[in-house]
Amino acid sequence: MPQHHHSIGCDFVDDDDEHLKKKRRPQSKASVFLPSNALGLSRRILVLILVLAAACLFVGVAGIAFSASALRRPPRIATVFRCGSSQDALRAFRSKSLAAAGREEEVVAPRPKVLAVVGVYTGFSAVNRRAALRSIWFPSDPDALSRFDQATGLALRFVIGQTKDSRNMTALKKEIDQHHDFILIDADEDNLNLPHKTLEFFKAAFKLFDAEFYVKADDDIYLRPDRLATLLAKDRAHRFSYIGCMKKGPVITDPNMKWYESSGKLIGNEYFLHADGPIYALSADTVAFLANARNDSLRFFNNEDVTIGSWMLAINVNHEDNKALCEPICSPTSIAVWSNPRCLDPCNLKHKLMKLHNISMCSNSSTLPPEDEDDYDER
Repeated sequence: MPQHHHSIGCDFVDDDDEHLKKKRRPQSKASVFLPSNALGLSRRILVLILVLAAACLFVGVAGIAFSASALRRPPRIATVFRCGSSQDALRAFRSKSLAAAGREEEVVAPRPKVLAVVGVYTGFSAVNRRAALRSIWFPSDPDALSRFDQATGLALRFVIGQTKDSRNMTALKKEIDQHHDFILIDADEDNLNLPHKTLEFFKAAFKLFDAEFYVKADDDIYLRPDRLATLLAKDRAHRFSYIGCMKKGPVITDPNMKWYESSGKLIGNEYFLHADGPIYALSADTVAFLANARNDSLRFFNNEDVTIGSWMLAINVNHEDNKALCEPICSPTSIAVWSNPRCLDPCNLKHKLMKLHNISMCSNSSTLPPEDEDDYDER
């Protein structure tokens, strides 16, 4: 019987031919070990990883670029202060100007040394009063204010607190941006308590300036800053000085009267010696005592000048009485001129002060009277 040969289903190929085919059709290593669907998945994962890496690289480069631009950008300086803080607007303006000019290395001293800080008390409704003073004896712009600081050693600033009225705060910000002549303190102008405002002023001024004296002044006086500087520059044997127009008087216990004192029983029939309110000066050591006093450790009376006078009794101060700080008319020695009763709104304060300014004795007389000038020249 014929024999049938069964095929095993495979073709035999010469080894050399197989070798040539492999050369013509190279296969990836992955294709040998992975099925086609697994190979596609691995490629998609690889693409996804590359996309994520590119995104991370982009974010990193963008972050570096933003950081570099932020470092080059001048620091923002807030003009209107935050609650609980204090600020010298002129110093903030100068720091901002130096930064904008690329002169950050010219650092403005954090607590510059001056002869005296003169805080002129003002309020949100006293825009016209401030304008009047800037046109007469108060420097009218930041450059003039800086030159005045350097020439006299007096840092003149308007002193104001805060309000919840956003319109008033916006108006104040505009005025600050124009003049930069305020010390901003943590005091509530809506419920004005003058003794508390005074304590906050002394604390803020002591923090902001290294001064020999700290002066409180009202905004309705005619001041000769040159004579004030001469007075404060004199040598004194006492570290604790309290300079002003000293007075005494009966304690007002009638609630219907203007200067009523609710704590009159603690004082007695007559007030102790104290300086009148429109202008007075405290030495650095005296203000340091007040600035470092614990909260609520000082007694407050209804009236500011009485309150300050009572604090002076707790310190071994020298009461220096100087009537040149409260003269009713200009004289060769007058430092501050103000009338009593004082000029209260509505009154044309600018007209009143300009009338004084137009008097030669007020504005053009020498800093020292003739006899004192001769003595000064001999020294």
